[in-house]
Amino acid sequence: MEDVLRPVIVIGAAVVLTLLVGWAVSWLLARTDARHPETPLWGMLRRARPPLQVAVCTALLRGSYREIHVGLAHSTAIGRILTLILIGAAAWTLLRVAAAVVESSYARYAQATRDPARVRRVRTQLTLIQRVVTAIVGVVAVAAMLLTFPAMRAVGTSMLASAGLLGIVAGIAAQSTLGNLFAGLQIAFGDMVRIGDTVVVEGEWGTVEEITLTFLTVCTWDERRIVMPVSYFTGQPFENWSRGGPQMTGTVFFHLDHSAPIEEMRTRLDLILNECDAWDGRARSLVVTDATPTTMEVRALVTARDADDIWTVRCVVREQMIAWLGERHPYALPRVATAPAVPAPDAQRPAIPRPKEAGKPSAGH
Repeated sequence: MEDVLRPVIVIGAAVVLTLLVGWAVSWLLARTDARHPETPLWGMLRRARPPLQVAVCTALLRGSYREIHVGLAHSTAIGRILTLILIGAAAWTLLRVAAAVVESSYARYAQATRDPARVRRVRTQLTLIQRVVTAIVGVVAVAAMLLTFPAMRAVGTSMLASAGLLGIVAGIAAQSTLGNLFAGLQIAFGDMVRIGDTVVVEGEWGTVEEITLTFLTVCTWDERRIVMPVSYFTGQPFENWSRGGPQMTGTVFFHLDHSAPIEEMRTRLDLILNECDAWDGRARSLVVTDATPTTMEVRALVTARDADDIWTVRCVVREQMIAWLGERHPYALPRVATAPAVPAPDAQRPAIPRPKEAGKPSAGH
């Protein structure tokens, strides 16, 4: 009977204490969150309650499982399993806490800062910092789990003896990976490109959707995803339309006949932009920028708040201006001359000398 009651008491006590600790931590975080509404940190820390309870319960069982008086072989196996679970739960708790700190820091900065560029920069940096912390915690947790096995300790000792040679070999083999890793850190803290920036890479226009330590994802206008190594952005030129502010200036070109009414087109451009919500009202102009023997080039310049709006403004101006010209001034549209060429009279045609025939004697012979 004692062999049955002892495990029940030990496990039951561990579970009850775990529930009490989880309830106490949740109550304290809820009160602290109510007292400090200016930061969401304390509310986000409540997400760490499940892994914390697993860690507490495992630690209690790890310290008291010997009271069950199981066999030596079973005791060693149970102790090792509980140790592995404890290490995993501790790493899980640490990752939840780090995620809560990162998200709360970003939320507070986003509320206090009105500059979208700075907000995107901080978001990029915090995201990469969180990924670095996750990688470090994961590696340390796996290493700690492996060191709980005696065989792995011997392997670890021999590996440390040849760590210099292995480090050189690994560095050469992982040169590309390490290059991308340092490039990711350079992008994060060098403010070259941020999450949410509008960029043009390899002729594709899109928005930076994700930045990791090794690759970067660009979402194009047609919802395709271009995955590129981060080293590309440190070694190749690219266009960042969000650099220095989201405002954009765009142009619309028209190839028209020389008789096109330029002044009336300027008036029509004003009417089109005044009815377009995407135009920010900063600047507008319409000038003749080039002329050829058959047409002239007219450029309309417009501005907008960001890259999406400038695309909308350009399309609206192009569509409505061409429709207005076709309806009110059709003569202004470019025309192609197709009249047949007039041949020259016979009397005015130049005489074409005929070449001498090969092998024929001249008149003097």
